[in-house]
Amino acid sequence: MSVLEKLSDWKGTVAYYEAHFKKTILHKMISLLLLQIVISEIATLIFISLGLYFLVKENTSTIALIGLEMSALTLLQFLAGQRIAKDYPGAMNITVYFILNIIGIYLLT
Repeated sequence: MSVLEKLSDWKGTVAYYEAHFKKTILHKMISLLLLQIVISEIATLIFISLGLYFLVKENTSTIALIGLEMSALTLLQFLAGQRIAKDYPGAMNITVYFILNIIGIYLLT
């Protein structure tokens, strides 16, 4: 869902994150960083979707595990960004998703 929001309103998303990271070292790299995040989110979505299919149809968890690991890396990127921006409540929200993600990885291993 996050990737669709970013792509549907790219200019608005860039403007929001430029304001959010205004006083950080990331301010001038927002477009490039957003592109990297979008690519990461799309790859994660593909692996999780395929992983779910293979988990249900063939009872194999390898691709789902890769998808969850990619998701964890993407969430860590978000978490690092929120910490750099000193948005601690935002970082706390992402941490909840990260913990659930790690539980999913644990269950699949």
